[in-house]
Amino acid sequence: MWNQIYYQLIEWETKLNSYDFLQTFFNNRFYLILLVIVLLHLKNATYRSLFMSALVNIPGTVLHELMHFLVGWFLNARPCNFNLIPRKGENGNYVMGSVGFTNITFYNAVPASMAPLLLLPIGFYINRYVLPMIEPTFLNYTLYVLLQTIIIENAMPSRADFKVAKMYFLGVVMYGLLAIALITML
Repeated sequence: MWNQIYYQLIEWETKLNSYDFLQTFFNNRFYLILLVIVLLHLKNATYRSLFMSALVNIPGTVLHELMHFLVGWFLNARPCNFNLIPRKGENGNYVMGSVGFTNITFYNAVPASMAPLLLLPIGFYINRYVLPMIEPTFLNYTLYVLLQTIIIENAMPSRADFKVAKMYFLGVVMYGLLAIALITML
């Protein structure tokens, strides 16, 4: 019986990693979108349990909060805590993590609160330079899509992040004008 299961798995692996199947799968955006939606659906299915939700979200939460911490540290916002222990929020949703600061000012509030956006260039770099070096197998492609989904999903600032940035109107204006100036120079 175990031999039959083993040989069946080998047969499936051979089919999934065949050149024709991989070419069809890699070159069709429909399959990519389908894979992302399936992964997100599986992730959302864990939201019924705080433990399962935390387990599934921990890699992305670490990346998201680490960006806040690093930018806040670099811009002298003085990070005072780094919390990855999930808890129930005020409106009943789960808060997966947080970073506290003791020196939020007009010049560091916007970059510290929008810091997770820095994950987007990291995801772009992985796509552009790392993916071509990986052996093209179905498992590697699935893991790549999972990693990129985690990176891109956690690059989005939360409502709390926007709330902090909005509290410092001068910083929003200053960084808005800086962004406009940079865009017009391109």
